[in-house]
Amino acid sequence: MTFQAPKGVSEYVPPRSALFEEAREAFASSARRACYAAMETAVFEDTALFVRGVGESSDVVRKEMYTFEDRGGREITLRPEFTAGVVRSVLEHNLHKGALPVKVWTSGAAFRYERPQAGRFRQFYQFDLEAIGTEDPAVDAETIAVAYDAYTSLGLRQFTLLLNSLGDKTCRPVYRKALQEFLRGLDLDAEARERIELNPLRVLDDKRPQVREQLAGAPVMTDYLCKDCAAHHDAVRGMLEGLSIPFTNAPRLVRGLDYYNRTTYEFDHALLGAQSGIGGGGRYDGLSEDIGGPPLPGIGFAVGLDRIVLAIESERSGAPVQPGARCQVFGVPLGEDTHRDVLTLVTALRRAGVRADMAFGARGLKGAMKAADRSGAAFAALIGDHERSAGTVRMKNLENSEQHDVPATEAAAWLLERLAAR
Repeated sequence: MTFQAPKGVSEYVPPRSALFEEAREAFASSARRACYAAMETAVFEDTALFVRGVGESSDVVRKEMYTFEDRGGREITLRPEFTAGVVRSVLEHNLHKGALPVKVWTSGAAFRYERPQAGRFRQFYQFDLEAIGTEDPAVDAETIAVAYDAYTSLGLRQFTLLLNSLGDKTCRPVYRKALQEFLRGLDLDAEARERIELNPLRVLDDKRPQVREQLAGAPVMTDYLCKDCAAHHDAVRGMLEGLSIPFTNAPRLVRGLDYYNRTTYEFDHALLGAQSGIGGGGRYDGLSEDIGGPPLPGIGFAVGLDRIVLAIESERSGAPVQPGARCQVFGVPLGEDTHRDVLTLVTALRRAGVRADMAFGARGLKGAMKAADRSGAAFAALIGDHERSAGTVRMKNLENSEQHDVPATEAAAWLLERLAAR
C-alpha cells in the first residue's frame, strides 16, 4: 500500500520549497525590521475561543472548523486562523501589562474544511502579524507597510491594496440597520437571508454572481462613519500616501471574520483568478473583550503563503526554480580513510557560516564530481590518499576548473577568503 497526503493538504518539496521559504522569510525579515518579535502559539485551542472570537455567523465557525473531542472530553479545534490564538496568548502571558503596543509575528499551518482548489487548501500556511494595545492610526499604516515591503522585496508588482473602514460600535449599528433594510428587499436564498439577521456585512462578501449583481446599489459603510472613525480612516489613508504606498478605496470590502472593525484591507493579485487574495487584515478592537480580556485594541494581518508562492511563480513565469540552501563548498572524499578529513573541513566551514556539503558513501571521482556540480557549489574540496599523506586539500573552482593544492591547515581560511571576494 502506498500512502498519500490527505486531500487538500499543501506540501512543499525541493526545489519548489525554496519559493515557500523565500516567501516566509521575506515577511519575517520585514517584520523584524519593524521590531516585531517572533512567537509560537498553539496549533489547537478550546473550540469556544474561535466561536467567541471569530464569530458564530462566520463561515469559518459554521462550516469549516476541524473540531473534535479529545481523550479528556474537551472540545478542541485545530486553528482556522491565528489572531484569536495570538490575543489569547498575549493575555495569558500578561504581555499586555508591559510596554504597548505588543508587536508580534508568527507563522505555520492552519486548517479549514473547504473544497480544495488552486490556492485554497484544507491545510494551508500563513504568516501572521499583530500589533496589540493602541488605536493609533500610525500602527494601522505600519502593518500595511510591513506587508507591502515584503511583497515588493519578493519582486511582486501585479498586486493591489484594497482599503476600507468598517466603523465601530458607535456608527456600525446605524449602517447595519440601513444595510439590512436594503438586503431584505433582494431575491436571496435562505442561507443569505439568515446572514442578513446575524451579520449583514457577510452578505457583501458573497462571491456568487447572482448575488453580487443585486448588491450594486447597497449602502456603503464609509457613508455612515462617525466623526472619530472618519478621522481615523482619513489619517490612515494620508499616512499611506506619505509612505508612497498606492491603494484603492474599496467601500464594499469586508473580511471573512466577524471581529473586524475600522481599518480593513486586502491585497489582491491580478494573475491568480478567483483566488486572488494573497493577504489581508484589519482592526479588531473588541476581540480581547470578546474572549474575556480587558479592552485592548489591536490590528494585524495574515498572508497566505500558498498563494504568495503561486503569485511568485506567475510573475516569474519561465524562470527556473533554484533549490534552497545551495552549497558554496562541496567536499569530495576519495578513499575509505578520507571521509573524516572531509567532514572535519566542511564542519569548520559550516561553523564559519559557509553552506557546505560533502559526498557520502563509496562514490568514485566521477560520481562525486557530478554531485558537486548538482549542489551548485562554487568550489569542490578534494581529499584523497595522496592529499592526505601530503597534508593538502585540492581545491577546484567549479566555474572555471582551476585547481590549487592548499595546505590542510589553511584550507578553511583559503576558501573563506575566496568566497568573501565573490
